[in-house]
Amino acid sequence: MACQKGKGIQRKWMFAWIFPSLLVVFILPEVWDCNAIHPWHSIILSHHWPETVCLMVKTTCKIPPNVDYWTVHGLWPKKNQMCNNSWPFKIKNVEDILSELEQWWPDVLHPNSTQLWKHEWQKHGTCAATLESLDTQEKYFSKALELYQKIDLTSVLKKFDILPSSNYYNLDNIENAILKTYGVIPKIQCLPPTGESSMQILGQIELCFTKEFQLLNCTAPSMLAFENGRHHAAYLGFSECEPGQQIYYPPIQHVH
Repeated sequence: MACQKGKGIQRKWMFAWIFPSLLVVFILPEVWDCNAIHPWHSIILSHHWPETVCLMVKTTCKIPPNVDYWTVHGLWPKKNQMCNNSWPFKIKNVEDILSELEQWWPDVLHPNSTQLWKHEWQKHGTCAATLESLDTQEKYFSKALELYQKIDLTSVLKKFDILPSSNYYNLDNIENAILKTYGVIPKIQCLPPTGESSMQILGQIELCFTKEFQLLNCTAPSMLAFENGRHHAAYLGFSECEPGQQIYYPPIQHVH
């Protein structure tokens, strides 16, 4: 059952007794609308800070030598996940943009692997595909890269003197840099303090968009209703940064 072009065919099994000892099975097509089954009205572009991802895992982590910038984590429709398990990711479908994916959407936890892209497609891309502009794997990944290039978090933070260093920052510093540049409030997530430390570590920044790909406050009522909003961050240990705690923005180390 594929939900690839807005509508699909689901087969409905009907049973009827024709004779006392004979059961006949009819298979009747039933048209269903993917948008009705998996509705969503806004979408999140999530960015990772690679160094923080490496700091939070015990497994091997490798940041490519040329990567010293925020990278793509994913493009997530609000609410929905895993909308079509029968639609697998295939690398041949993104061959035309493979070099861009490797550059801007690397998997530092599984180097030289398609595991991250496969995960993002199966969990989020299959739900995004109810929108015509995202209804193929190439469209979905291309749109994420397009939005990522328009935002350019690394340059925005640098412009406001928010740089990876031993310095600490306040949540307001980071939030206001993005608000002043793009006019919207992001969702900023950190690795919580551990042990006796009171310092949280900057790890993930989300920007929110309408289905028309216009920027939207991540604090808008429609985004606050995102029931799984914390789940995306939680699988890596992120949570929303605490306003009263200092934030460490760690310099990238290419050897872990």
